[in-house]
Amino acid sequence: MKQNKRQQAILEIISRYEVSTQGELTDLLKKEGFEATQATVSRDINELGLIKTSGMIKKFRYSAKKQDEQIAKMSKIFKESVISFDTAMNLFVIKTFAGSANAAAAMIDKLNIPQVVATLAGDDTIIVVTKSVEDVQKVSKILKEYL
Repeated sequence: MKQNKRQQAILEIISRYEVSTQGELTDLLKKEGFEATQATVSRDINELGLIKTSGMIKKFRYSAKKQDEQIAKMSKIFKESVISFDTAMNLFVIKTFAGSANAAAAMIDKLNIPQVVATLAGDDTIIVVTKSVEDVQKVSKILKEYL
């Protein structure tokens, strides 16, 4: 759980600042209340698929472009797989074509939606668990943007 929150913080930090080194990112994480070593930050960078791109102020900066490309590819699969959506309390149920629920659920996981607690995929059904009943509507709105 700590790792997910820290990685989400990393994504937010690199979207706000031009961060060009792991040391810089480690310092910014500490300011946000996350204690992490440079080795931990290095692993997070690899897991998030961050790359260095040209910056406006600095020569290079970390970017989530690779993740955006992955999500773009996954969203195509999601769009082609989903048949219907339905809700029940804090559960969001997605019906897909047979055999494609896992791929569609992987995209939901990759989005790191803060309101999503977990996803569970079978052969043709995905159950998305949200933190509250109200969060189902927020998640629904986000996911429908990918259809």
